[in-house]
Amino acid sequence: MSKKKFISTAKDVINLEIKALQNLKKNINKSFADAVFQIANCQSKVILCGVGKSGLIASKIAATLASVGTPSFSILASEASHGDLGMISKKDILILISNSGETNELKNIIKYAKRNKILLIGIVAKKDSILHRSADIKLLIPKVNEAEGIVPTASTTSQLALGDSLAIASMKYKKFGKMDFKKLHPAGSLGAQLKTVEDIMITGKKIPYVNENLKMNKALKILSEKKLGFLLVLNNKKKINGIVTDGQIRRYNEKQIKFDLLLVKNIMTKKPILIDKNELAARALEIMNSKKITSLIVVNKKFPKKAIGVIHIHTILQTNIL
Repeated sequence: MSKKKFISTAKDVINLEIKALQNLKKNINKSFADAVFQIANCQSKVILCGVGKSGLIASKIAATLASVGTPSFSILASEASHGDLGMISKKDILILISNSGETNELKNIIKYAKRNKILLIGIVAKKDSILHRSADIKLLIPKVNEAEGIVPTASTTSQLALGDSLAIASMKYKKFGKMDFKKLHPAGSLGAQLKTVEDIMITGKKIPYVNENLKMNKALKILSEKKLGFLLVLNNKKKINGIVTDGQIRRYNEKQIKFDLLLVKNIMTKKPILIDKNELAARALEIMNSKKITSLIVVNKKFPKKAIGVIHIHTILQTNIL
């Protein structure tokens, strides 16, 4: 078999799966909406189960549902009749996945669901099957052509796509947003990308606060001690009034203006750029790059005149959010 044939085979398999997904897309109907409503309003757990390759798809869908705020896990159909049925309670939702819908391992699970009045969602390709007949909500996958006529490929791709669609639709229904997602993904690259300004801002005594009436000779000592390259200027009511940066001071020096005895308010820049504590750190970096600055003052948007922290470009870069 030549290398060109490998490429041709890959394209054939992908085309089979694309066609299967196109047919699946046409087949999405009211049953899908019913399933989303039940999943999103489930007061307990969503449990997925399948046999063989469908069992692997069930595990992936369960992981996706759990990651977007729907408590979920998968069980092995082969183990269900040996005690794992005890994991399923009456308030749970059970999703069974099977291409044929006639697999022997599923029959005991279906009987258990019916006996205990557990909501059963069936993801199945064969309409005249025990799973399709038994399911309370029937999600029918259109007939597909598998690779080489036998290898589960297009069918499992369709199952996975349908499961992903259920997860995302229920996520939207529940208004599960980025901040909710972040709580369930605190580690790894996803966690880093979803860090907020509040997560990494500099607070407390590390902030270079100065009063607007402080003389610059004393303000410079604070600038040197804090090592952030700027001074955050407050008025007598401790509200944000301005900012003094290293760059401003250098420009004064270049003009040979003696400003040691000037007041901070005489040289500060009014209306410094603020950012809300709940903004993503990535957004803070974007603002800094566009404004060509290295720091932002952090506020709670409910009290925009009171600084609660500062965020520095170096801190952002250290979090590896890119």
